[in-house]
Amino acid sequence: MSDISFFVPTGPYNINELSKDFVAYKDKILIKDLKTLDKANKNHISFLNSLDYINSAKKTKASVCLTTKNLKKYLPKNCLVIIVKNVLFSVAEISKKFYPNADIDFPDQSLQETGKINSKFKSVTFGKNIFLGKNVKIGSNTIVGSNTVIEHDVQIDNNCVIGANVTIRNSIIGNDVVIQDGSKIGVKGFGFIPVKGKNFRFPHIGRVLINDNVEIGANCTIDRGSIGDTVIGKNTFLDNQVHVAHNVRIGENCMIAGQVGFAGSTSIGNNVSIGGQAGVSGHLKIGNNVRIGGGSGVVKDIANGTTVMGYPAVPLKEFLKKNDK
Repeated sequence: MSDISFFVPTGPYNINELSKDFVAYKDKILIKDLKTLDKANKNHISFLNSLDYINSAKKTKASVCLTTKNLKKYLPKNCLVIIVKNVLFSVAEISKKFYPNADIDFPDQSLQETGKINSKFKSVTFGKNIFLGKNVKIGSNTIVGSNTVIEHDVQIDNNCVIGANVTIRNSIIGNDVVIQDGSKIGVKGFGFIPVKGKNFRFPHIGRVLINDNVEIGANCTIDRGSIGDTVIGKNTFLDNQVHVAHNVRIGENCMIAGQVGFAGSTSIGNNVSIGGQAGVSGHLKIGNNVRIGGGSGVVKDIANGTTVMGYPAVPLKEFLKKNDK
């Protein structure tokens, strides 16, 4: 998929300009952007706040990395390590510096009614009262329903069906994708840092990447990534009223029933089936070929090929034994 970014960073900045806590650093390293460990290169700043990302930390090419004393040892010697009290708050501050308008979703000022630009999309079928932003790309044989808003730089490939009353921003969508009525794709997620009695909004500068042959049910919400991306793998189907939080990665050939919720930064493998009204906590790893029963609450990682049920979710045999009467 395209490497387009929907948010353009300000700067660049010297390291000691990024935070009042960094004024002691006189290295004058020029920082061009904030990136995740695996995406960072020279002149990027990144962060390590969990043991889950040790492998990425060891390989990172970031010039600077924020972390804690306990995690410092996992970073390369050629990376300037800055120890901070609260990694995520420091990341939020720096993100706000580079992207001052990414913590609130302001209306897209570039929107135009499709009636003025229909000639640009001769092979696209539009409903009524549709608004498109600047640089929107829509492939051939795609249908867009009435009262839908597609904001600037969004890309939609061929043979897609976009329902009525849909909002799409900060997203790249593959071929043969169906998005049913009322869904919101690429909106800002639930990200904030509590500081001194006030919630500091965490800017969300990532994207939503929807691969080929995905179906998104009616009234679903898929949040864009905070620093990285939210990803839906090919041939995955979401039922109505599913919520996918920021940075969640769902694999291929997954079937997710109605009212399922995924908390941020959880990874779902391939061929996973999830029953209705199940909830999956954040920062978890759900393996391939996993089955999660309806109404379950998942609070721990799940190994490949496991079937779980209950709240908290446990292997099916254990659940049946506990509930056998």
